[in-house]
Amino acid sequence: MKFYQYSISLNKPRGFHLITDLVVRATTHLNSVSVGMMQVFIQHTSASLTINENADPTVRKDFETFFNKMVPSDFPDFIHTYEGLDDMPAHLKSSILGSSVQIPINNGELCLGTWQGIYFCEHRDFGGNRNLIITIWGN
Repeated sequence: MKFYQYSISLNKPRGFHLITDLVVRATTHLNSVSVGMMQVFIQHTSASLTINENADPTVRKDFETFFNKMVPSDFPDFIHTYEGLDDMPAHLKSSILGSSVQIPINNGELCLGTWQGIYFCEHRDFGGNRNLIITIWGN
């Protein structure tokens, strides 16, 4: 079994962004793995990762709309607001969606479904640079 690890940095505006192609381009050893796994992990508590619809951009807009209604920035009971009104909502959204995704690899390709893609979810108005650690293991 072999292990490979990569790190990439993102800086995107608030919202849900497809990063599948970016992740694949960053993993130069992906095509050498016949059977294995890829984990993508984000090193932040106010942004997240998920896998979902990769074709229609309205899905990403609807995600942002839903999460903003589910966890509004102006919720009056939040006390963790030291970094702004979007800070605590961003932490909650990140916990709901998660900090990593795992994808099987077969013959050097990610085993994503036809309509699946990896989303980077920025929950802050000004999140800044976000670091991703990508680990691949397999034969």
